[in-house]
Formats: sequence, structure tokens, C-alpha cells
Amino acid sequence: MSSPGFESLSVESATVVRQASAWQRVRANTSVRFGAIVLALLVVVAVAAPWLGTVDPSLFDPASRDLRPGASGEITTLEGETLQHRFLMGSDSFGRDVYSRVVYGTRVSLLVGISTAVVALALGILFGLVAGFLRRVDGVLMRVMDGLMAIPAILIAIALVAMWRGSLLTVVVAIAIPEIPRVTRLVRSLVLSIREEPYVEAAVSLGTPTWLIMGRHILPNTVAPLVVQGTFICASGILTEAILSFLGVGLPPEIPTWGNVMAEGRAQFNEYPHNIFFPGVFLALTVLAVNILGDGLRDTLDPKMAKRT
Repeated sequence: MSSPGFESLSVESATVVRQASAWQRVRANTSVRFGAIVLALLVVVAVAAPWLGTVDPSLFDPASRDLRPGASGEITTLEGETLQHRFLMGSDSFGRDVYSRVVYGTRVSLLVGISTAVVALALGILFGLVAGFLRRVDGVLMRVMDGLMAIPAILIAIALVAMWRGSLLTVVVAIAIPEIPRVTRLVRSLVLSIREEPYVEAAVSLGTPTWLIMGRHILPNTVAPLVVQGTFICASGILTEAILSFLGVGLPPEIPTWGNVMAEGRAQFNEYPHNIFFPGVFLALTVLAVNILGDGLRDTLDPKMAKRT
């Protein structure tokens, strides 16, 4: 008969082996590698925007309006000095450098996407743990979440941004709120299955505090699905922010975002398509990379998908 110490050691060893195997599958997955490399490059662009951007994205010169990509023109500094400048991606109808605005827009898009995922996951985890473990509040809380899910996410975001002043915080909150019910339902379903496990029942019978059971036994087992869900929320947040800015209800026009750049160039799309083409390529590539990364993580971290592969 084996002692409890040896049984505990074997369980811990098996857990370490499973974690190592999952990490090896993640590293070997082509989708994960592609998505991670593209996102890493975009993060480098966002961090190095002051060095990669040729000029301040807010600088303009009416004499350099609507220049084609690669054309040379003039740009006026804040001090009133006029400089010769090469517009790598052309200029918009105000004479601003599209390349610099696209590069600086990478910062805003990634910040909105990551912040949206963090806010939605944090509140969704909290509500999901409470709903799954405390039966008394489960019914009321989930009915509220069902009500939020019944309204299209873009309509909620537009309404919230219209009610409040358009700022980065407002946009993040407005995009994150419609994502919270989805995370809540995911966490709740995981909690309902995990709470029936013998080790959770043993902890309850020993009088372990509820908050300790949630943090030590339940929450760690929800990490893998939440990581995958977080990538999809990030991609959705980036796309929704671009939609809001394109519709004119997102961030102010003076803040360079991909949506703002495309919104300002849509009136002249037939004659000057570069105003929409370049930010559109960056937007599509970013959302594609995040979604591919999420698909790869799902294939490797989900036990059912891992068995198929």
C-alpha cells in the first residue's frame, strides 16, 4: 500500500509532465509560431514608433495634400519650419504622412486590443467564479449576462462611447463590456465541472475557505481555455476599435488609429486608395495573426483537439 506522500509526489510529477508536454506542443505548432512572430514584429513597431515614424503624425502641410506613395513634398513643423520630406505611403487630404500615422496607429490598436482582453478576462473570471460556485447568485447574475448577450456588441459599444467622452479608456470599456458575458459563461461552465472533482470536495469537507478553493483549486484549471479566449477578444477589440473610429464615434481624429486613417481617406478612395489600403493591410494582418495564434493555442491546449492532432 502506497503512502499519501508517494501519491502526492506522483500526482505532482504527472502534472509537471503534462505541462512540459503542452509547452512542447505549443512550440511545435506552426500556427502559434506564425502568429507569435507577426505579433512580436508589431509590438516592436509599436514600441519603436518614435524612431520608425519619419515625422510627427500630427504634422501637416496643405501644399503636400494627396501625394502618391513615394512622392516628395514639404512638411511643416510645430515651430513653423518647412522641411522637405519623402512620403513613403503617400499623404492624406490634410498633407499628413500616412506612413507615420499607420506606424503610430499600431500602438493604439495593440493597446486597445490587449487592454480589452485584460478587462474582459478579469471581470469575466470574477463573475464566472461567483456564478459557478455560489448557487444563490448564479440565477440573477447569468440572467444579466444573457441580457447583455442579446444586444449586438457593436451597438453596445456605440451607445457607451456616445454617452461618454471619446477617450482611450472609454473605448476600451465600451468594447470590453460586451465581451464579459462570454468569458463569464465560459468560466462558469468550467467551474461547474471542476467543483465536482474529488480534490475540490475534499477541500470543502475540510472547511477550506471558499476564496481559497477558488484561487488554489479552480482558477488554475481554467487558465488554458482563458488564454485562448483572450486572444480572440484581443482580435475582436482591435477590429471593433477600427470600426468605431471609421464610423466617427471612436477615438478623436487627432489620435492616429487605423480606423481614423481609413475614415479620413474613404471620401477619396477612388482617386487615392493608399489612404485606406495601407492601414487596412496592417489591420487585417494583425487580426489574422491574433486569430491564427488563438487557433494554434486551442489546438495544443485543448485536450480533445490535442488528441485529434
